[in-house]
Amino acid sequence: MLKHKLSLLAYKKKALSLSLAILAAFALVAFNESGYHRSTRALEEIGRAQEARLSIHLLLRYTLDAETGTRGFMLTGDPRYREPYDLAVAELPKQMDRLRMLYADKPMERSHLAALGNHLSRKLAEMELTVRMLSTGNADASRFVLSTDVGREEMQGIRQEADALMAFSTRSVEEGRLQISQALGLARVGIGLIVLAALLAFVLYLRQTSALQQANDRQQQALQRERNSLELEVRDRTASLAELATHLQEVRESERGYLARELHDELGALLTAAKLDVARLKSRLGDSPDAAQRLAHLTELLNSGIALKRRIIEDLRPSSLSNLGLVASLEILGREFAERSGIQVDMALEPVELDESRQLTIYRMVQEGLTNIGKYAQAQEATIVLKDYENHVEVEVSDNGRGFDLQQQAARASHGLAGMRHRVQAAGGRLSVDSSPGHGTRLHAVMPKQ
Repeated sequence: MLKHKLSLLAYKKKALSLSLAILAAFALVAFNESGYHRSTRALEEIGRAQEARLSIHLLLRYTLDAETGTRGFMLTGDPRYREPYDLAVAELPKQMDRLRMLYADKPMERSHLAALGNHLSRKLAEMELTVRMLSTGNADASRFVLSTDVGREEMQGIRQEADALMAFSTRSVEEGRLQISQALGLARVGIGLIVLAALLAFVLYLRQTSALQQANDRQQQALQRERNSLELEVRDRTASLAELATHLQEVRESERGYLARELHDELGALLTAAKLDVARLKSRLGDSPDAAQRLAHLTELLNSGIALKRRIIEDLRPSSLSNLGLVASLEILGREFAERSGIQVDMALEPVELDESRQLTIYRMVQEGLTNIGKYAQAQEATIVLKDYENHVEVEVSDNGRGFDLQQQAARASHGLAGMRHRVQAAGGRLSVDSSPGHGTRLHAVMPKQ
């Protein structure tokens, strides 16, 4: 119940911090978009105003160039002095069109532009008349036109209207700058508020994270206690299973020894007695070829049974281990395996001093290894190595067969390898298996002497 309440409280805090974060994000986007659009509009207005100022400057300059060109042509009569006038006449309409486009949505500016256009038209008409008279050789008439105040008045009107339009442009620039300044100020205030909201959300998030971390720590501690309890239980059960497996192994060896003794004492005596009886019968029935043949066959069967009995007894409890020692027993085991399987067995065996239990462990390991080689390895050669060291011995059984994948073999849980490993571990040793497909298999055991 307490865990549920803590989870619900953490969820509410998380939802609150998330809501604040979302609101802060939306507010930031809104402030940013609003400031962006206002600044964009202000910049566009400033740009239009700057273009208008440039066009007005150009219009005044071309007008002055036209007037200068006209006077120079009148004074010198050289047509080259008309070039500024001709250029101005070509460019002035373009600047007027540009101004009409820029002031298309501004009625007050359009009225001043119209007055400017009227003054400019009359001024151009005056200069055109002067140039035409000069071109026809009527210089006196052109001087008379220039002596009147018409051109001066039109030029004054052009300047006045241009100044008025410049004033409008200047005011537009100032208004645009003011809008940008206001947008920046609003953005500063908005970003400050958003930062405060983000800090609040961050504080809530930290508190929620701390609460969740504490709850998680408590859960981890509970899980760790439960894990430790389970590990202790698993360790106890594993130890119990290991003891049981060791006990079953000892019982198995004991049963094998008992069965071997029974086979040796009882079955061996029966087979030997039967063989002696057959020998007596053979001596008495020497004149009957058919009976002698059957007795010889029976003798062979008894010899095979005695050999089979001997081999079974050796498999159950190798008598050579007690009578001849570990090295001789391993030599016999390797030689008999080579004869049965046709696999060449190389042996490098050093004399060792071990108790009967460890000798039997090594013998069973080698026996199981050779059995696996004969069944699965498809090998041509096998090697048995026994090395003696000061405090331990090393045993190795290897082959050049097809090998196997250790991971797949582990997944299939090979009982033979598991049995060997348990037997070696029960004797205080360590067994390792090295194999890969196509590169054979190597069993290596290290066992203490005591």
